[in-house]
Amino acid sequence: MKLLLVCVLLLGVLGVTVFRAFDTALTVRAYTVETGKVSAPVRLVLLTDLHSCDYGEGQRELLDLVEAQSPDAVLLGGDIVDDDERLPIENALTAARVLAERHPTYYVTGNHEFWTGDVDGVRARLSACGVTLLAGECAELEIRGQKVQVCGVDDPSAGEAEWHSQLDRVTQAVEGDAFSILLTHRPERVEDYEGRGFDLALAGHAHGGQWRLPGIVNGLLAPDQGLFPKYAGGRYDLGETTLIISRGLARESTRVPRIFNPPEVVVIDLMPCRDGGRESVN
Repeated sequence: MKLLLVCVLLLGVLGVTVFRAFDTALTVRAYTVETGKVSAPVRLVLLTDLHSCDYGEGQRELLDLVEAQSPDAVLLGGDIVDDDERLPIENALTAARVLAERHPTYYVTGNHEFWTGDVDGVRARLSACGVTLLAGECAELEIRGQKVQVCGVDDPSAGEAEWHSQLDRVTQAVEGDAFSILLTHRPERVEDYEGRGFDLALAGHAHGGQWRLPGIVNGLLAPDQGLFPKYAGGRYDLGETTLIISRGLARESTRVPRIFNPPEVVVIDLMPCRDGGRESVN
């Protein structure tokens, strides 16, 4: 009898572990950034790597979760559209249209938008949804009397020379009195982001390393980083710039299932410094 109970218990634990490992239900991952450049809270939502995936009729699962966060702005960090014809662009456009109707929404390209072979068409359709496209430009948000500067660059698939030119342009446009954000698709190019004066850099692309062992392995494999990527997902200190990497929203678009790596909506709260000091992230 004792052996039977032990076996039942072990099977139960195994079942729960397997369920959790392959669970692809949306989750919210929250970060807090303290800064002397805001005097009242500002909430941002970062969405990356949707890959035209299906989140229910009218994308309600995703849109309802975003709306529940009450963001002041939504940032789309690339690969919102996929180049696989089995994944309809309408899924991405539906989400973008509703988000832009409700919130200021900004977008940069990822590699998959270029891989469609019609990146200009993708840009045009997203722009028609009311999304603000950023490709070497900065936009200024005023939220409760506070300035937040959102700057964005295309994916390097635009060409290395063009990518560096865009990065230089947004660097020159940084305003010191505004909280400045660099929206980019690629997380691994940290050496290019350091020392440019941005308070916050936001990226995706790595899909959280696809497979994770929380607390042990942050990610197994990521594009452009290979095995055990350093920048799979989470927050990283780049000197005066904090880098936050989303693990993304890709589900049915991935050839390999996500393990202990659920798709995520990233929430970033900009908060006034409690001690008047330098920015910090929790």
